[in-house]
Amino acid sequence: MNFRHPRIAARIFNTPLMVDAGKAVAIVAGMGGRLIDGQLVIDGPAAIDHVAFSGGRPSEKMGRLGDPMGTAAEARGYGDDLLTRFGSVAVIAIEGTLVHKGAWLDSNSGETSYEGIQTQVLRAARDERVRGVVFEVDSFGGEAAGAFDTADMIAELSAVKPTVAILTDFALSGGYLLAAAARQIVLPENGYAGSIGVISMHVDFSRAIENDGVRVTVLTSGARKDDGSPFKPLGADVAARWQADLDEGREQFATAVARYRGRRLSKSAALATEAGVFRGENAVEAGLTDGVVRPSMAFAEFVQRVNR
Repeated sequence: MNFRHPRIAARIFNTPLMVDAGKAVAIVAGMGGRLIDGQLVIDGPAAIDHVAFSGGRPSEKMGRLGDPMGTAAEARGYGDDLLTRFGSVAVIAIEGTLVHKGAWLDSNSGETSYEGIQTQVLRAARDERVRGVVFEVDSFGGEAAGAFDTADMIAELSAVKPTVAILTDFALSGGYLLAAAARQIVLPENGYAGSIGVISMHVDFSRAIENDGVRVTVLTSGARKDDGSPFKPLGADVAARWQADLDEGREQFATAVARYRGRRLSKSAALATEAGVFRGENAVEAGLTDGVVRPSMAFAEFVQRVNR
């Protein structure tokens, strides 16, 4: 009984994630036997099946500058302009599962890297041709590592140039953190925002190993070296420490959102959502977003206003 893909497992289990709980279950269920030997029993909410931008991206409906092959070549270092622009407006996609590092500029295999987002944000800030930035958001979140740094960079960009986060259709957990750093957030009637919280998952192989007649001996130096080991049940003391870390992460999340949103969403109001998810007008009433509008319309209006 073990992990077949330890590198992937290390990014899913025993680490804080800023991802919606249903999406976390879907990730684990989707990997299934490819990730873990033996029968997999998941204790959690129903899995969520989500394909980023399944309804299309606003910038594609309105038109995008540059051809895909040229954009891909620039992303590999064959050019200085790494931004997709529509006139004076740059468009930066935040879609799919968010990961800390990735050697790509846009989404790749259902993932967007904070590294790629930061690369584009930096160029949008210093490019004089760019007078405004649209963040197209369709994400259930992802890794906590790198999320806050990226959000702060978006906030710094928002301080000097107009920005808007257009949801099509989800901005949850880490996805919402990044969207909150824009000057405004709009979503469609059936869009969702929120999930201001942190989650972590632990896998316990101990009973399965015992049933298979296998004994695993783990030698460590340091009482906490094997905290969270999959070869033994999660101890109450370890669970308590992890819970404290998650609570601290949620506090950090709410503090950051309140700093970005100002009077529209205080820290106490962000915490009061209890990591809930809000749809359409309910998200506006909760202070999570600023308006309900068709994504393509929001994009067209922003482009027209900036390019005027």
